[in-house]
Amino acid sequence: MFPDVSRLRVLAVVPALNEEKHILGLLVSLARECKDFASMRIVVVDGGSSDGTATLVERFRGRHPEVVLLRNPARIQSAALNLAVRRFGAEADILVRCDAHSSYPDGYCRLLAESLFATAADAVVVPMDSLGTETCWQKAVARVSNSAIGTGGSAHRAGRKSGFVDHGHHAAFRIEAFLKAGGYDESFTHNEDAELDCRQRALGARIYLDSRIRVGYQPRSSLGALWRQYRRYGAGRSRTIRRHPRSARLRQLAVPAHLLVSLLALAVSPWFPLALVWPASYLTVLAGASIVFALRERAPCLLWSGLAAGVMHSAWATGFLTGLITSREQVWTVERALPLVPERQSVSTE
Repeated sequence: MFPDVSRLRVLAVVPALNEEKHILGLLVSLARECKDFASMRIVVVDGGSSDGTATLVERFRGRHPEVVLLRNPARIQSAALNLAVRRFGAEADILVRCDAHSSYPDGYCRLLAESLFATAADAVVVPMDSLGTETCWQKAVARVSNSAIGTGGSAHRAGRKSGFVDHGHHAAFRIEAFLKAGGYDESFTHNEDAELDCRQRALGARIYLDSRIRVGYQPRSSLGALWRQYRRYGAGRSRTIRRHPRSARLRQLAVPAHLLVSLLALAVSPWFPLALVWPASYLTVLAGASIVFALRERAPCLLWSGLAAGVMHSAWATGFLTGLITSREQVWTVERALPLVPERQSVSTE
């Protein structure tokens, strides 16, 4: 039965680390929604910010008692979400995850709550649109991120079709489903969302991608930052695939396979020059995409799109292959599932 969402109790969790520029805007937006629910607690979990993030949250909570600031010694997002749920999960029906550097539509939490119950899903995920509004490089990264050449056609990256999926950008959970699955694995610094989705599905949960509820995201502002980000993504995905082998998708395996073939082609090219056809074809495709994007949208900045795609592909593949070599994983089974248990004792928020 579809409930009256105004009777629901919502726990909105915001992992934060040096988000001084964005945190207040998000808190203002979330605070407007408190009136829409029976109760709504907004928990900012700070990973040791060296800027004014924590100070701004403290000032804001002075006027908004529904806001709580927790300290996250582990610093990573997976630990931040688990910490907040352990502390306040027993008081909530729905968990909403928000990232401080993203932008959200008005009424975000209410839209998610309605989608959860309208679809009878255990979790709702949303598409993430890269915006790239600040620098020329970001515009190029955003354009390629929103295209098949950058994401391989992933449904939650600029997708327009709603439906039940294996994985997506995390937005909302029924709290009992999150607890049953054990929350996030805190050994994951990246790809913790996909790994959790594997456990949720194995335990019978259903994940719904609602393409109407869209999140905006600002990409990394430099080539080096983009490389590090995607190398970590690749390493995280390699762990997830080895822990949950059935989660592997052809588009994911194709990226490291392409890198290996390209390196092999370069190595043997002095004896077999035709081997260079493979990497040359790839570079031609990237260059062509850059020109098409730039001409179609009359934006010279998009000439960087091919380079951005190449960085994303090579960094992801490097992280994936390095992860295969440097870390070991045990295949996860339902018998290994452990629920995340909310804490009952008082925890300091200072």
